[in-house]
This record gives sequence, structure tokens and C-alpha cells, in this order.
Amino acid sequence: MAMTQEIVLTGKGKISGISTEDRTIEIYKGIPFAEAPIGDLRWKAPRAAKKWKGIKKCEVFGPSPMQAKPVPFSMWSEEFLIPAEPISEDCLYLNVWTGSDKRLKRPVVVWIYGGGFVSGGSGVPIYDGEAMARKGVVFVSINYRVGIFGFFSHPDLTAESSNKSSGNYGLMDQIAALKWVQDNIAAFGGDPDNVTIAGQSAGSMSVNCLVASPQAKGLFKRAIAHSGASFSGKQLTLEEAEVAGQNMTIKSGINSLDQLRQLPADSLLKLQSSARGPIIDGYILPDQIINIFENGQENSVDLLTGWTQEEGLIFGEIKSAAEYKMQLKSQYPDYALSLLTYYPATNDKIAIQSQFDLARDMIFGAQNYTWANRQAAKGNTKTFVYRFTRKVPGTGDYAKYGAFHTGDIPYAYDNLKFVDRPWQQIDHQLAEIMSDYWINFIKTGNPNEQELIHWPEYQESTKKIMELGPDVASGKIPDKDALDLVYRIISQ
Repeated sequence: MAMTQEIVLTGKGKISGISTEDRTIEIYKGIPFAEAPIGDLRWKAPRAAKKWKGIKKCEVFGPSPMQAKPVPFSMWSEEFLIPAEPISEDCLYLNVWTGSDKRLKRPVVVWIYGGGFVSGGSGVPIYDGEAMARKGVVFVSINYRVGIFGFFSHPDLTAESSNKSSGNYGLMDQIAALKWVQDNIAAFGGDPDNVTIAGQSAGSMSVNCLVASPQAKGLFKRAIAHSGASFSGKQLTLEEAEVAGQNMTIKSGINSLDQLRQLPADSLLKLQSSARGPIIDGYILPDQIINIFENGQENSVDLLTGWTQEEGLIFGEIKSAAEYKMQLKSQYPDYALSLLTYYPATNDKIAIQSQFDLARDMIFGAQNYTWANRQAAKGNTKTFVYRFTRKVPGTGDYAKYGAFHTGDIPYAYDNLKFVDRPWQQIDHQLAEIMSDYWINFIKTGNPNEQELIHWPEYQESTKKIMELGPDVASGKIPDKDALDLVYRIISQ
């Protein structure tokens, strides 16, 4: 990477970045889009960054949001995790990769990371934007507050808020970053009228929230959602979240917001009792997302969405066939027999696979499937659906995880080079094809071009999707009846 200094004038002042060795791509990291949410600004809506004098160096990633130290686990090697440091409550920074000719109006994609709303950051290696920038878009990755710093509700926080809400600070950060893009991306050669938001897992759920939110209206025109949405109608209400927040403070012996805001970030992190993300706060999200869509109140955008074949490998305690049957009868007495039709328990081996598949569909598949159906039924925007089926190659334990949760991301954004796996020619070909589909969608709202296998638009009646794996081919979604059943269950 060349260290040639490149200068851009943003609305708050000049910044410097670096260019690639061939001088075709410029990279700006750690650009502040809001003031540090610390001290009195902890649990407040993000405030725009202050102006600065001179040239601010933006050549390295800003700190990742406050969270536990990253430790590789399960299928996620270090390439899928934030850097070991810095990690800080002062985290509201974003990054831009763009072509060197800034006179062009390139399409823009804004990446929102996953991590269960308790971890993650834009400095993760597989989120690098250079490959996408080389294909003609401006790639932006953003940070947002996670865990107790980003999603904490309390009656006193609600009372002090001008919006009479609390809890969705992480979503407010995302909206603030999108407003920064509107105000500044033209200086980087980007088109503020052609913005796509994209995310995976909690990032995909964030995309779903932003499409539903009236506060995000007009900030983007397309959405890419990998493995995540919230269509079950069971997000916490503000009142429920306030009770949980108040109970935490009482249990901790803390009596005031002042005390909470004076606690060191490390101490506050220890009070974090469970994963909790966006809530129905009456402001960012005025209603359950399914209701917003049913009432036609969502932001009208084109959608590309899907999930991976082995999403469910990390979820749930694995039981024998007999235990699995008993669990289904206990948990879902009205649906147990139907579930066993689609997720059978003929023997222990089959039951294990069924438990993985059921976890995949309950947590991810049925959510994104429902989103696609709701969107396609309206017919005023385009919808494209995929299933990622490539078993990601690996050595040792990594070989057993298959098409795992997050496994599609290095392919879709052409970043295999950042992941230490025994890649084969088929992987490089798939990454080229997928990233081309993604680039086309970001540019035009349609993933197709003449050189690619045709990806049919998703219709609620035909339910045609694209399989992205060893074979790239379109076909009717194979398990629609199972997904319909699962959605009926999770939405009750």
C-alpha cells in the first residue's frame, strides 16, 4: 500500500488518506462522523462531529466499539473478528474506499456489521472495501455502538430525551452515518442519490430496521440483507426494555443516570446481562416491523436478500432423535407432527441434521423469506433472493462447518484473500460471480448483466431464487412449505 497522501475536503474539515500502489484506489479510515459518545453523551443520540482545523489524518481504522476482547471461536477465525485493539467507547468513525477520479458520481454501498448487537466493528478484515471500489462503487463501512452502550433503555433516559424514547442508540448511529454520507460522499466521487445499505446477521437486522424506520427515509434506495430480519413481531417494546434496564440498575445498586454515566466503560460492560438489540421505541421504530410492512409504512427500496445453507450449525443444544421429538411436542404441541415432516427424526443422525436445519430456518431463513414475500407481493420494487450453498473449505475443525453463518461475506465482497483457507478455483470463480451480482445490484437495483447466469426476480407466486454454490443456478425455493410453517410458529 502506497503512503501517498490524498486530501479530501469534508463538511467538517480536510482529511488525508492513502492510495494503493497503482494509485487507482484511495482509502480513508477512521473519519469521525459524530462526537465521541462518552461522559454526558453516553446514551444520547449522536451529535455531529465538530469542525477541525488543518488536515486530519484518516489513515488507520478508528477504535472498534466497546465490547469483550475478540477471541476466535467456532467457525470464526480471526479474519472474521475485530482487531485486538483499539476498542473504545469513542467509536463513531467510518471508512471510505473510492476510485482516484472523484469527478465521477459512483454508486455507494454502506456496510453495517453483524455481531449479535453486542460485538463487531468496521475494522474486520473481511469487510475491506478495496475490491468493491475497484469494480466501480464507493464502499463505506461504519461503526455503531453495541451492547449496553448501544441498546440500553431506562425510564430516566426516556424522560430526558426530546423524542421520549431510549434504547436504539446503535440505530441512531447508523442513521447519523447515513446522513454523513448524504452530506459528504460527493467529495469522494460518490452519488448521494444512489446509496445501498448492506449488512449481515445483526447488520442485516439493522438494514431491516432502517428500511422500516421513518427516521431513515430518503437516505438510501436499495438494501442488501444477508441472514437476518425481524418479522416475528416479538421485539421488545419501550416499556419492556425500560423495566429490564431499571431492574439492572437496581440490582447493581446504582441510583441515577449520573452514576451510570460516570462508570468506566469496562465496569459498565460487566453489567451487560444479555444480548439485546433494537426495540420498538416509538421513534426510530414506531411499531413492530411486520406491522410497518403490513401497513405499507416502510421505505420503498429494492431488496437483495438470502441466507446460507448451514446457518444453524452454531445454535441450539443437540439432542438424540427421541429427545428431539419430545422437545418438539413440548414446545410446539400443535405443530410437532408437521415439523417432523420437514425436519425428521428417523434416527439420531437425521435428527441432528434436522435440528441444525430448524435452527437455521427459525433464526434466519423464515425471517428473510418472509421479508422477500412481503416485499414482492407489493410489486412496486424489485426483490432478489439467494441461498449460499458452497461448503467453505477449511482445515482441521474449520472443514466441518460448511456454508456457515457469515461464510458468504468474503465471496460477495470479493475478499477471499483476507481469509486463510485452502481456496480452490471454484471459490475464486464464485467470489467473482457473486461480487459481480452484488455490484450490479448496487449500481442499478438489478444483479443481472449479459455475461452472468440470469437471476430471476423473486415473485411470491413463483418463488424463484438463485443458488450460489458449486453450481450457480436459479430454481424454485426447495423448502417453501417448511419455511411457511416455521414462520407461522415464530410469529405467534
